[in-house]
Amino acid sequence: MTEPRRLRGHTAAAICCIASRIRPGLVATAAEDGRVCWYDLRCKDMLFSMDVGNGDAVSALCFKPGNEDIIYVSVGNEVKCFDLHMECLDFSISSISSTYIDVPILTQSHPICQTASWKQLESYSYNKDEINQIACHPKSSFLAAGDDAGDVKGGFNHLVHCFFIFFSFQVLVASAPRHFVLMLSLLTLKTAKVNVHIVLIAVITGGLDSKLVMWDFSKGRPNKIMDFGSGGDSGQCCNPAFVHALVVPDLDIVDKVGKVCVVARGDGVVNIINIESELAALKSKMSTKPKLGSKSNPKSRSSPADPHSADQNDRNLRLDYSMGGHVAAVSSVAFSMFGEKGKFIISGGNDKSVKVWNWSKYPDDSGQTSGGNELLSSSISLSRKVNWLCTTPADSENLVVCDTSKVVKVYSVG
Repeated sequence: MTEPRRLRGHTAAAICCIASRIRPGLVATAAEDGRVCWYDLRCKDMLFSMDVGNGDAVSALCFKPGNEDIIYVSVGNEVKCFDLHMECLDFSISSISSTYIDVPILTQSHPICQTASWKQLESYSYNKDEINQIACHPKSSFLAAGDDAGDVKGGFNHLVHCFFIFFSFQVLVASAPRHFVLMLSLLTLKTAKVNVHIVLIAVITGGLDSKLVMWDFSKGRPNKIMDFGSGGDSGQCCNPAFVHALVVPDLDIVDKVGKVCVVARGDGVVNIINIESELAALKSKMSTKPKLGSKSNPKSRSSPADPHSADQNDRNLRLDYSMGGHVAAVSSVAFSMFGEKGKFIISGGNDKSVKVWNWSKYPDDSGQTSGGNELLSSSISLSRKVNWLCTTPADSENLVVCDTSKVVKVYSVG
């Protein structure tokens, strides 16, 4: 593996990063210094930065689906929304075109980077505790935020009519309330109706209670709970199976890779959960539930369809140390956006390594499961623990890694 490219601009540890889907090479990173730094990987230096935290750490950021000129950032218990066109100087992100010559060459010493003042479009302060992760629904105006208190807050944000209606439901685990990681996807057909605006919504959350929860948003209660902390080895008391990150495939690849959710766990395991199969099994169980007054057989304690148990059947894939995986907590996971989209799953962890998994080999064409290290395509050794990572659509410089340093690294994989 060649030496990575280094992106400089932050003055404190980088926390998270996102990459544009429609502007190849455009990357945004956030850090403990309260700034969001923007890079075009075709340029040598940082394009510009935004001071959105006023000294407080930026914990998460995401684009608005379908309009990457709108960006959401979380600072403390607040979600802030910015329009990248609404900058005080005559410069906007739309000036970055597909040709290198049209890209403005901005550096940290450039006057624009020093004097840029960004106008905040909206601000939402509905969470009681510090926000850990935010996510936007890919085909609606729904935004959700999970915090340290165990709450998942969500609502409809319509920038034209300027309303933001929040719904809140507390995770039903009193003994371990830290349940915060979330992803939004089109994995179920549950509807929520607000101001006659009907959208398809699925909310999947996970957290430090070692649980993955699939929510029935229309009722504000779990459809299914998978407990990764139950039935494990006794040695897991030192490395609990906390859920540190989740990712679901983008809409343009979901038909190819399936309706799955990838889970980064604190015990070093990467789980690939077949959400469609899990919910189908639950629906089948509910449809066969005996009517009132009829006799039924006692439930099996290890029933895989139990909505409060972890599913251990062959529908799901487990990537662990026995396959060359992580030996410490996994902190971030992402699907590959380069080459054949979704072919690889990339994971980073506290063992100072990044693993590239060719999970398309599972199962192989003969229907047999690939064994051992065959699913592990490559491994990258780092000098620090991984905070977050993301991929870009480019053929090279397509893996962006935020570790515990202030310098962001960019690798070429595939």
